Formats: sequence, C-alpha cells, structure tokens
Amino acid sequence: GSSLLTGPEGLMAKERENLKRLKCLRRYRQRYGVEALLHRQLKERRMLATDGAAQQAHTTRSSQRCLAFVDDVRCSNPSLPMTRHCLAHICQDTNQTLFKACQGSEEMPCTRPVALSLSEEPCCPLHLRLPPQMYVPEQVLAVPEELEAAPTDLYLSAAELQPTESLPLEFSD
Repeated sequence: GSSLLTGPEGLMAKERENLKRLKCLRRYRQRYGVEALLHRQLKERRMLATDGAAQQAHTTRSSQRCLAFVDDVRCSNPSLPMTRHCLAHICQDTNQTLFKACQGSEEMPCTRPVALSLSEEPCCPLHLRLPPQMYVPEQVLAVPEELEAAPTDLYLSAAELQPTESLPLEFSD
C-alpha cells in the first residue's frame, strides 16, 4: 500500500479512496492504544476469575465429605453430587426426595436407602417381593417299565450293517 503513494504520477481520487478502504479493512478487528491495553487487562481478569472459580469448585467438590456421624465419628465417604450426605446416609437429609429407607420385613428390618421408583413401596434387592410364579411346569408323564427295558437283540451290530455282496444299482423311472 505505501509503494502506491511514492509513485511519480501520484494517485487518482478513486485509487486514494480504495487505498483508504483497504487500510481500514486491514485494521478492522485490531485494537490500538488505550483500547488494546484495556482489552488485554479485561481478558487477564476474566482468565483469573474463571480459573480461580473452576479451581475452587474442584477443590471444594473433592473435599466435600458426608456430614453424617457414626458412633461420634464423621463419615469419610464422599457426598453425592449436589448433596451433603453419601449414599449410605442420604436418608438423614430431610430435604431430599429421591431416596427412601427400605422397609425390610418383620423378621429383619432394613434401613438401606433405595431410590424412589414407580413402585409404591421400594425395597432393596434383599427384600424385594417377587410376583407370583406365572409359569407352571408340566407334569412328567410316567413311562411304563415295559418300554424302558427294550430287548437288545432288535438292534443290529456294526458288522451286520456292512453289505456282504455288491449289488448293481438299478434306477427305474
């Protein structure tokens, strides 16, 4: 662009206008002076803020432990996402609505947390009540003893199955 200005004949008005547009397009997205300095400082502040927040969220999330106490000792299991309790102690949280304690049976009560599902009384796998059996096995028919003990002389041995003479094969229509 600068070589066009140094020519002996100079530039015509139309060429000057085109050169001016070309220079503007080349600088269109670039920042200069105070604007460039402020933009760089803003980018640095944003990077520090997002890196710090992400790092802080990571450290607090990894350090979150269950708030339940078992025999006056705090539980060491990590808490579930978005909660303050682990899976074993989630029923102690009164605000949660996703888990319910298993009812168990009369002989053996159970307090395992079970995720609420479509069933009215969710149970853990140990106390799951199976539906009644829909398949009834067929009764086996009794085989008479006469058919079971068949005489062995009805069967041919391997030697008797071998042909003794070669007979010509005849094909008929």
